[in-house]
Amino acid sequence: MALPVISFILGTTAELIKIAPVYHGILERGVRPKIWFTAQHVDEVSDVLADLNLPEPDVWLVPKEKAHNLESPAQVPGWAAQVLRTAWSRRAELKAALVEDGRPPLVLVHGDTFTTPYGSLIGKRILKSRVGHVEAGARSGSIMSPLPEELNRKIAAKIVDMHFAPSAREVNNLRNARGVVVDTEANTAIDAMRLAINGPLDIEGLPEKFGLATLHRFELVSRADKYREALEILREQSKQMPILYMAGAPEREKIRSLGLANLFDEKNFIIQPKMRYLKFLPLVARAEYVVTDSGGLSAECYYLGLPCAVHRERTETPQHLGETVVLTEMRGDKLQHFLDTYQNRRGESWVEKFHPSEIIVDTLARLGYC
Repeated sequence: MALPVISFILGTTAELIKIAPVYHGILERGVRPKIWFTAQHVDEVSDVLADLNLPEPDVWLVPKEKAHNLESPAQVPGWAAQVLRTAWSRRAELKAALVEDGRPPLVLVHGDTFTTPYGSLIGKRILKSRVGHVEAGARSGSIMSPLPEELNRKIAAKIVDMHFAPSAREVNNLRNARGVVVDTEANTAIDAMRLAINGPLDIEGLPEKFGLATLHRFELVSRADKYREALEILREQSKQMPILYMAGAPEREKIRSLGLANLFDEKNFIIQPKMRYLKFLPLVARAEYVVTDSGGLSAECYYLGLPCAVHRERTETPQHLGETVVLTEMRGDKLQHFLDTYQNRRGESWVEKFHPSEIIVDTLARLGYC
């Protein structure tokens, strides 16, 4: 008897990274999952797929020849219209790909990007499939912070049938949700980390000790005063120990437009291009501390026991906060306090303790999907 088909609807490199262990777990059960890609990220996708031993997407929901990185909120409506237009025009083909033996097919989405609610909508409404959400149930408590991630999570929760929640807190957040709620005990990022953590370092002239910073979210870089304040604090701190600031094209453009390029140099406050995941994680593991506004990176720091300042007003994962990971509330004084005290914040590594992808795949197997 033919097995049902599982399709992932994904759109970013981070989603590919966090879903890779689930993909390979399903593959080991004899099912070849499909990847349908919405192309929120494009530039590094081929490299990330190769690093993670994932195939090229089976379907591009934005035609590959038209795809480009989403770099501003103004681009979202056009992107969303193209995704829905492709899904609708190819709905017969996509439905046929999902249905092999009459049992309910399954679409999986991940996290809190724009692709999360759109993928849920496509799976449920257009393809008439059951939908599962990996990394479900995170809540910051404010629709506006972070925007749009909190809204994306809440919309998806109203649509999906299976919620794979990374801790008891997210399970509790979903206590009134329809469908099945599964506690995976941790974020699938911890499984992805095992693929990368001991890899070689790939930066020439790397300082013996360094701090690491990544600040890129719209809610920060769109506020020139807050973004400037954070970079100036990091610049001053780098006089004590070098800081690598990993910046993509949008951040570099913002730095240029705000006239902040003079904050960086080649010795102390060093701007570096963003790196592929399997190259970046060994660098994270070597850092003395991390300053970030990335929810994914803050979770990885938590699992590593690495001192981390989350430079945001709110976080959807307060269970990670404590001595090791602190929330600055986007306040300069709290960021400075972290930088003054990070030496005492290193904690225990949890990398070998949790295996959330196994829980997800085992659940899918019990339900007859793989």
